Amino acid sequence: MSKRDYYEILGVSRTVTEVELKGSFRKLAMQHHPDKNPGDKQAEIKFKEINEAYQILSDGQKRAAYDRYGHQAFENGGGGGGPADMSDFMSDIFESFFGEGRGRGGPRGANGRERGADLR
Repeated sequence: MSKRDYYEILGVSRTVTEVELKGSFRKLAMQHHPDKNPGDKQAEIKFKEINEAYQILSDGQKRAAYDRYGHQAFENGGGGGGPADMSDFMSDIFESFFGEGRGRGGPRGANGRERGADLR
Protein backbone atom coordinates (compact mmCIF):
# COMPACT_ATOMS: atom_id res chain seq x y z
CA MET A 1 0.00 0.00 0.00
CA SER A 2 1.34 3.38 -0.98
CA LYS A 3 1.74 6.12 1.60
CA ARG A 4 -0.29 9.30 1.31
CA ASP A 5 1.38 12.57 0.44
CA TYR A 6 2.63 14.35 3.58
CA TYR A 7 1.29 17.71 2.39
CA GLU A 8 -2.13 16.12 1.84
CA ILE A 9 -2.08 14.55 5.32
CA LEU A 10 -1.50 17.96 6.91
CA GLY A 11 -3.91 19.71 4.55
CA VAL A 12 -1.36 22.22 3.28
CA SER A 13 0.14 23.21 -0.07
CA ARG A 14 3.74 22.58 -1.11
CA THR A 15 4.48 26.30 -0.64
CA VAL A 16 3.41 26.29 3.01
CA THR A 17 5.43 28.42 5.44
CA GLU A 18 6.83 27.03 8.69
CA VAL A 19 4.24 28.97 10.71
CA GLU A 20 1.32 27.65 8.63
CA LEU A 21 2.74 24.12 8.77
CA LYS A 22 3.04 24.22 12.54
CA GLY A 23 -0.49 25.62 12.92
CA SER A 24 -2.00 22.93 10.73
CA PHE A 25 -0.07 20.22 12.56
CA ARG A 26 -1.19 21.43 15.99
CA LYS A 27 -4.84 21.66 14.93
CA LEU A 28 -4.86 18.14 13.46
CA ALA A 29 -2.83 16.65 16.30
CA MET A 30 -5.28 18.01 18.88
CA GLN A 31 -8.24 16.76 16.85
CA HIS A 32 -6.88 13.20 16.44
CA HIS A 33 -4.94 12.82 19.71
CA PRO A 34 -5.55 9.39 21.30
CA ASP A 35 -6.39 11.01 24.66
CA LYS A 36 -9.24 12.92 23.03
CA ASN A 37 -10.41 9.78 21.20
CA PRO A 38 -9.97 6.88 23.65
CA GLY A 39 -10.38 3.48 22.03
CA ASP A 40 -10.57 4.90 18.49
CA LYS A 41 -7.92 3.02 16.49
CA GLN A 42 -8.52 5.17 13.38
CA ALA A 43 -7.74 8.35 15.35
CA GLU A 44 -4.56 6.73 16.69
CA ILE A 45 -3.43 5.75 13.18
CA LYS A 46 -4.25 9.22 11.85
CA PHE A 47 -2.34 10.82 14.76
CA LYS A 48 0.77 8.76 13.96
CA GLU A 49 0.46 9.66 10.28
CA ILE A 50 0.19 13.37 11.14
CA ASN A 51 3.28 13.18 13.38
CA GLU A 52 5.30 11.38 10.69
CA ALA A 53 4.35 13.98 8.09
CA TYR A 54 5.22 16.86 10.41
CA GLN A 55 8.60 15.33 11.37
CA ILE A 56 9.62 15.28 7.72
CA LEU A 57 8.17 18.58 6.56
CA SER A 58 9.31 20.61 9.57
CA ASP A 59 12.98 19.71 8.97
CA GLY A 60 14.45 21.70 6.07
CA GLN A 61 16.80 18.97 4.81
CA LYS A 62 14.22 16.20 5.12
CA ARG A 63 11.60 18.35 3.42
CA ALA A 64 13.95 19.06 0.50
CA ALA A 65 14.68 15.33 0.14
CA TYR A 66 10.96 14.53 0.31
CA ASP A 67 10.13 17.19 -2.27
CA ARG A 68 12.75 15.75 -4.59
CA TYR A 69 12.40 11.99 -4.04
CA GLY A 70 9.09 11.50 -2.24
CA HIS A 71 8.75 8.68 0.28
CA GLN A 72 11.64 6.80 -1.34
CA ALA A 73 14.08 9.26 0.24
CA PHE A 74 13.41 7.64 3.63
CA GLU A 75 12.96 3.97 2.77
CA ASN A 76 15.80 1.45 2.83
CA GLY A 77 16.28 -0.06 -0.58
CA GLY A 78 14.01 2.48 -2.27
CA GLY A 79 14.56 2.88 -6.01
CA GLY A 80 13.66 5.66 -8.36
CA GLY A 81 17.06 7.35 -8.26
CA GLY A 82 16.57 8.72 -4.75
CA PRO A 83 18.90 7.96 -1.86
CA ALA A 84 17.89 4.77 -0.10
CA ASP A 85 18.96 6.10 3.26
CA MET A 86 19.43 9.74 4.24
CA SER A 87 22.55 8.96 6.32
CA ASP A 88 24.20 7.26 3.31
CA PHE A 89 23.23 10.22 1.15
CA MET A 90 24.74 12.71 3.58
CA SER A 91 27.81 10.52 4.05
CA ASP A 92 28.39 10.46 0.29
CA ILE A 93 28.20 14.24 0.15
CA PHE A 94 30.65 14.52 3.07
CA GLU A 95 33.05 12.11 1.37
CA SER A 96 32.96 14.06 -1.88
CA PHE A 97 34.02 17.22 -0.05
CA PHE A 98 36.53 15.84 2.46
CA GLY A 99 37.64 12.54 0.92
CA GLU A 100 37.33 10.43 4.06
CA GLY A 101 34.95 7.67 5.05
CA ARG A 102 33.90 4.31 3.70
CA GLY A 103 36.22 2.84 1.12
CA ARG A 104 38.90 5.48 1.51
CA GLY A 105 40.97 4.13 4.32
CA GLY A 106 38.62 4.99 7.15
CA PRO A 107 40.43 6.81 9.96
CA ARG A 108 43.80 6.74 8.19
CA GLY A 109 44.93 9.85 6.38
CA ALA A 110 46.51 10.18 2.93
CA ASN A 111 49.98 9.37 4.28
CA GLY A 112 48.77 6.01 5.69
CA ARG A 113 49.13 6.93 9.35
CA GLU A 114 46.18 6.58 11.69
CA ARG A 115 44.71 9.88 12.78
CA GLY A 116 45.64 10.72 16.34
CA ALA A 117 48.53 8.21 16.47
CA ASP A 118 50.92 11.01 17.43
CA LEU A 119 48.84 11.69 20.55
CA ARG A 120 49.45 8.25 22.05
